[in-house]
Amino acid sequence: FKLSRSGIIAGCFVTKGKINRNSLVNLVRNGEPVFEGKLSSLKRFKDDVRDVSEGFECGMAIAGFDDLHEGDLIEAFEIEKIARKL
Repeated sequence: FKLSRSGIIAGCFVTKGKINRNSLVNLVRNGEPVFEGKLSSLKRFKDDVRDVSEGFECGMAIAGFDDLHEGDLIEAFEIEKIARKL
């Protein structure tokens, strides 16, 4: 849906895991990746939240991408850097 301030918001349902506000996301349409970027906002009802757990609904906006369609799959992930030990 469209908001005047935030742009296009994806109404989502978290099916597996947890989504954090600072996660990177892949947008997959018809089995093919369409866009990779960062979340610009994550909301639960009208409140900004840090994370949304499995089984809950949320709204999210993706920074730099507004071409969302019904049925798109958004995969959230984080990259962790682990220092090597000698």
